[in-house]
Amino acid sequence: MEVFFIKQDLPINEQIRASKVQLIDENGEKKGLVSLNDALNIAYEKKLDLVLVSPNPDAPVCKIMNYGKYKFEQTKKEKEARKKQKVLELKEIRITPNIEQHDFEFKAKNAKKFLEDGNKVKITLKFRGREMNYIKLGEEVLQKFINELSDISVPEKKPVLEGKNMFIILAKKADK
Repeated sequence: MEVFFIKQDLPINEQIRASKVQLIDENGEKKGLVSLNDALNIAYEKKLDLVLVSPNPDAPVCKIMNYGKYKFEQTKKEKEARKKQKVLELKEIRITPNIEQHDFEFKAKNAKKFLEDGNKVKITLKFRGREMNYIKLGEEVLQKFINELSDISVPEKKPVLEGKNMFIILAKKADK
């Protein structure tokens, strides 16, 4: 006889602490209120496990199933769900208030590519030295980015000034 251990979430077989249980057989048919010993005997005869699926205080519900196969299918479903989920990244593009036209177009093209890949884009505008006197110029550059990428993105909030940096976060427009 092979013995192997399975990480458990649900109480099975002798771990169930109740005198009577509502029994559901392996085909999903309700067998009614049965004593725990009878339920365990039925499960052992079929070479399956008795699993507590709902711990009701008055009559716990137990199901006869192959617990190893059930756990395997659960982990398989979890892996499949993890495979399908997309991790959202925040890509950052750094610029200065006196950015040249070609540099602007290049950065806008990269931002567009990031947005199309499903990422958010944080455009950080860094003020150096006396450029802090021209915050309006920085806002205009960020607004120009918003206008350039308005066909595929929406700003999450207005431009924010933190210390010597002003930034804005753009997210992809929801598909309709």
